[in-house]
Amino acid sequence: MTPKILLVEDTPDIALWLGTALRQGGMDVHFATDGLAADRCLQPRHGFDAVLLDLQLPGQDGLSVLQALRARGDAVPVLILTARANVPDRVLGLNMGADDYLPKPFDLSELEARLQVLLRRHGRAKTSALRWGPLALQPETGAVHLHDQMLALTKREAAALRVLLESPQRTVSKEQLHAEVFADEATGLDAVEVLIYRLRKKLESGAAQSGQPSNVMITTFRGMGYMLTLPSGQA
Repeated sequence: MTPKILLVEDTPDIALWLGTALRQGGMDVHFATDGLAADRCLQPRHGFDAVLLDLQLPGQDGLSVLQALRARGDAVPVLILTARANVPDRVLGLNMGADDYLPKPFDLSELEARLQVLLRRHGRAKTSALRWGPLALQPETGAVHLHDQMLALTKREAAALRVLLESPQRTVSKEQLHAEVFADEATGLDAVEVLIYRLRKKLESGAAQSGQPSNVMITTFRGMGYMLTLPSGQA
């Protein structure tokens, strides 16, 4: 099972951005766009593993939602997301039972890292597949599926793909791939280029066998490294 997250955010663009990114990270994201809806979602036996809570909400503000949640004895981890970045507001939120506080604007990677820490700290972390569009890798087994069809990858190919999947929407340098895949082996950086070439071919072949377009790509950014990409609108 994947972690079940409630995202409480009233700005549509931010909610879409965060929801898409978290789902790509293998999480089951549900939405509430105001405080009253959030409070209804968080009634006893709600089943959420964590809550991302904006403070400035219509209907009922985020601190009121948090206060009511803790008054019910609910210890679900809560990460506050808000433009209120001053110290008194942060202290107030933490004193009312928030587990962490992230002021806007924030970096997506920092949000993901803090959320994973909260899930682990509260014993709610669950093994989930690394995903990018129709591509999925199971961390425990190393099995890779594209459009629900298993890809026959070598251990090195799967290791390189995992590194790319762990850095969505960020470039991974050739040096980093070499260090993580080949470790101390006496191979040059050219070995990474060969590995990426083979991976690209297998992604194309896997898409063709499934009857789907070859839309998952490993894009080279000259001088920077490699990144998994999808056509616009499919990420």
